[in-house]
Amino acid sequence: MTQEAHVTQGPLTTETGAPVADNQNSETAGVGGPMLIQDQLLLEKLAHFNRERIPERVVHARGAGAYGTFTVTADVTKYTRAAFLSEVGKETETFLRFSTVAGNLGAADAVRDPRGFSLKFYTEEGNYDLVGNNTPVFFIKDAIKFPDFIHTQKRDPYTGSQEADNVWDFWGLSPEATHQVTWLFGDRGIPASYRHMNGYGSHTFQWNNEAGEVFWVKYHFKTDQGIKNLTAADAEALAGKDPDSHQRDLRESIERGDFPTWTVQVQIMPAADAANYRFNPFDLTKVWPHEDYPPIEIGKLELNRNPENVFAEVEQSIFSPAHFVPGIGPSPDKMLQGRLFAYGDAHRYRVGINADHLPVNRPHATEARTNSRDGFLYDGRHKGAKNYEPNSFGGPFQTDRALWASTAVSGGTGNHEAPSHAEDNDFVQAGDLYRLMSEDEKARLIENLAGNIAGVSRDDIAERAINNFRQADDDFGKRVEAAVQALRPLCA
Repeated sequence: MTQEAHVTQGPLTTETGAPVADNQNSETAGVGGPMLIQDQLLLEKLAHFNRERIPERVVHARGAGAYGTFTVTADVTKYTRAAFLSEVGKETETFLRFSTVAGNLGAADAVRDPRGFSLKFYTEEGNYDLVGNNTPVFFIKDAIKFPDFIHTQKRDPYTGSQEADNVWDFWGLSPEATHQVTWLFGDRGIPASYRHMNGYGSHTFQWNNEAGEVFWVKYHFKTDQGIKNLTAADAEALAGKDPDSHQRDLRESIERGDFPTWTVQVQIMPAADAANYRFNPFDLTKVWPHEDYPPIEIGKLELNRNPENVFAEVEQSIFSPAHFVPGIGPSPDKMLQGRLFAYGDAHRYRVGINADHLPVNRPHATEARTNSRDGFLYDGRHKGAKNYEPNSFGGPFQTDRALWASTAVSGGTGNHEAPSHAEDNDFVQAGDLYRLMSEDEKARLIENLAGNIAGVSRDDIAERAINNFRQADDDFGKRVEAAVQALRPLCA
């Protein structure tokens, strides 16, 4: 960026000019508690962010999807009362949308970017959406930072291009991103296809059983096709030759009957373990090491039917992590809590208030019974039925049984940081990931990072980014520094 930065002096404010006291931490009910609807800065930022692009998705605009079947392979009834998980062999229809995050609708598939892995289960108790990625972690841990983060990944408002300055300035000033950045610039940063990558729920979710016992869970979808990735050079060539490479591969594999499958696993933590676990179990920048909570196989996912119309079924499909079913619910994860609002809000804006009536989005194994009426593209399905509850005309009624179990909260309201556990810091798991890599994997990681960091215009931005990797692992930092120096000598 060559233009002189326009700096406005004074405090950050809301849209109506009120000064912002804390732009890093959303308000919660006590330390580690759920977020509060009274946090108007959070709602203002998320609502404004969801309306910044029309009509494509603000993030995950570039996508492909397919229908399939989820089959239960293990008895999990001691952990959850969800009906679609109630017996071994039970099958549930699904729709899975894959996507890239930063690119627009016309972007290429073979790029270095996280991949969305959004799965809709059409269960007999309503639709259950699991909105995840192909990485088990993310760049930030609080939803209030999400609009700022995505602004750094999208086109700069002055240059109209993605700018290395913006990307690395934010990451360098947000050390919590170090773990995910290490994932992104490693070998798995560019999957060879959607079929050859894992999927993750990423967040921690609640399962609760018939007895009311609570468990915290993480979802893993392990590809049965094997992990395959592209090098930076191979991806660059493929993106230029065939921008639709991943979409084409998915569609053609299903057309020829080569149905992709994933083995579905969960990590399960008894609720009582959470308070004293060595890492904050609700921190989206952290994983639960498998030696602590080994993944347990619970099912198989198969994709076996292509959409008939990409716009109607892929682009108009909507997913929200707030779409739960009995036996499954949220956790205090502050990123998840923000997404419970933001995703539904984005879809109501982008597709419309009646988006849930579209064939790809409406329940397939049950019927939606609501008192919502009218709005854009309302189809009159309710005819003359009353639109309020309670009523004495045979209308739908409440069940008096919550979908998930309540969680205890304590403390005063405020802009709290997430609670820190015994081994929590922003670098430990990034260092662990680096040390797990082979020498060849490390070399490619260093090359990918250095090539990107070398594009920044200011020494301090590059130095700050390198220092995060140095804190994760001294060898990691030294090698990134040397590689960047070779491409872009830093000032002493």
